[in-house]
Amino acid sequence: MTVLEQGNINIHTENIFPIIKKSLYSSHEIFLRELISNAVDAISKVKMVSYSEDVNGEVGDGEIQISIDKENNTLSVTDDGIGMTAEEVKKYINQVAFSSAEEFIQKYQAGSDQQIIGHFGLGFYSSFMVADRVEIDTLSYRPDAQAVHWVCDGSPAFTLEDSSRTQRGTTITLHLQEEEKEYLEPERIKQLVKKYCDFMPIAIKLDGEQINRQKALWRQSPKDLSNEDYLEFYRYLYPYQEEPLLWVHLNTDYPFLLNGILYFPKLRPDIDVTKSQIKLFCNQVYVSDRTEDIIPNFLLPMRGVIDSPDIPLNVSRTSLQTDRTVRRISDFIAKKVADRLKSLYRENRQKYIDCWQDIGTFVKFGCINDEKFKNQVQDIIIFKTTADLGSPEQPEVQVQSESGDAWQEANQSTSNTGDSYTTLQEYLDRNQDRHENQVFYCSDPVTQASFVELHKSQGLEVLYMDSFIDPHFISFLEKEYQDVKFSRVDAEIDDKLIDKDQDSEIVDASSQKTRNEQLKELFQNAINQPQLQIRTEAVKGEDPNSTPPVMILLPESMRRLRDMSAMMGQDISQLPDNHILLVNTSHPLIKNLAELSQSSIIQGGGSSPSKELANMLCQHLYDLALMSQKGVDAEGMKSFVERSNQVLTRLTEKANG
Repeated sequence: MTVLEQGNINIHTENIFPIIKKSLYSSHEIFLRELISNAVDAISKVKMVSYSEDVNGEVGDGEIQISIDKENNTLSVTDDGIGMTAEEVKKYINQVAFSSAEEFIQKYQAGSDQQIIGHFGLGFYSSFMVADRVEIDTLSYRPDAQAVHWVCDGSPAFTLEDSSRTQRGTTITLHLQEEEKEYLEPERIKQLVKKYCDFMPIAIKLDGEQINRQKALWRQSPKDLSNEDYLEFYRYLYPYQEEPLLWVHLNTDYPFLLNGILYFPKLRPDIDVTKSQIKLFCNQVYVSDRTEDIIPNFLLPMRGVIDSPDIPLNVSRTSLQTDRTVRRISDFIAKKVADRLKSLYRENRQKYIDCWQDIGTFVKFGCINDEKFKNQVQDIIIFKTTADLGSPEQPEVQVQSESGDAWQEANQSTSNTGDSYTTLQEYLDRNQDRHENQVFYCSDPVTQASFVELHKSQGLEVLYMDSFIDPHFISFLEKEYQDVKFSRVDAEIDDKLIDKDQDSEIVDASSQKTRNEQLKELFQNAINQPQLQIRTEAVKGEDPNSTPPVMILLPESMRRLRDMSAMMGQDISQLPDNHILLVNTSHPLIKNLAELSQSSIIQGGGSSPSKELANMLCQHLYDLALMSQKGVDAEGMKSFVERSNQVLTRLTEKANG
């Protein structure tokens, strides 16, 4: 071979080879991505040149070959791309590529490796992270070109000489360091190709076997894809996961280039909503799954891919957060997600409702954090309601399907379980005559079930706002609807639930006390908590047995303060001392207790068995009310169990007597 040149690479700063070898340890594997990316570029360039110039050899689809030689401790990457002449090697390898590597190193040294997005820019010189010596064997596309061979041992010195190569393209051979022999294992190479280069448009082969998927679904037109195509792609990206609820296909080339597919997953309790689940690509090359600075924070639990060459990669994350293009991309993604949700709401209300339990969290969080997003989706925020809405009024023209009315199926306001859903504005319009600008809501369907039934029995519609984000969202709604009062069903009892007409006749001529006053005094003496407010009122209900005999009431503001304390992990087992105990005088149990209090046995001044039983029953009812509000601590529960046993003992004694 003829030695064309021996010399030193022109180093502008300190020798970067030791920095490449030692300082970038956590990112060593990216060398393969960089080499394959360069090979893809070389193949793309020769295809472009072939349209206007004569090219040495046939230009087909192109392919990249990876070869492992364990005996010689080498890894090679070969392409059939544009190749290089001796002058081009000196220009692109010794000057341009090296200058790019120097620039990357300078940025890297300015911060930790975790601050640089993707580590793009190191390029060819990333080879020296894993290799002691690197060789380039290349033949240019030019018909009369001479093949050349370049060698560098990880120092500024290099050798450039003639080569006997006859096939157009480039082979880069890495003589791996002793501690980097993992890259001689075929499974390790397959794993890296799948991670970084799976969707690159050129076939990548390992010892003759294609190991990349090659097809990037997000680069195709949505009209050419079926639902099964989207689902199959999701299964490939996220194996062993539940099927996604729906997806959004992103595609724009102005004012920036962006392609992608985003999926709404079913939310599981173990999903970290603060960590991105979306993969970032640049020209079909995987970059990172840390897209928190690109994706709106309320969409982080979404999954899928976004691909854009306009997202700056060799910048710190701080710079990325303030980048104008990144902000515009973030706004675009939020808008496309909102458009997809609105179209689903209009075209398939049934599916939208069935997905709401999972997508509702995204939407509400987005409204709280993003004014533009809120303006787009505020009319499609729905709540489960106690109203039986059934199907909406039908249009005059109906389209029949085999299973019935297609319009009705698509636009009914009930879920598959039969639950009805409504928007807030629909709720306010529907209840304008009964309770104008007032919303009754339930935050816990289990502990507040009796209160919900109480409202339903009087024709008062209740909305369920019981997701973990709803305490914040209710506060947000109050700012948006300043004329509307939001009342939790177990807060202050609305006047519409109280029977004001029940008589309060005097039942004790000597004391001139009414039955309500006697009951209040009975509970006060039995419970013996001076700060406890006791109210005696008749609660309406078709069946008095279905209404609670006693209820704990807390003002709305105090309820919310308690909920916020619970979310912050504080102990809420004790209710505030000044809470209200409402004694329902229309309940048969309370009426029986009133009659018991009037018996001659209790009216005697001593501590008779009947009087003790009445006191126990009052305390027992109070305990039950506390337990329904999760207002009992360990000591209170112990006392409740003891009193329960005593009450049951007294009752069985009376029954046997």
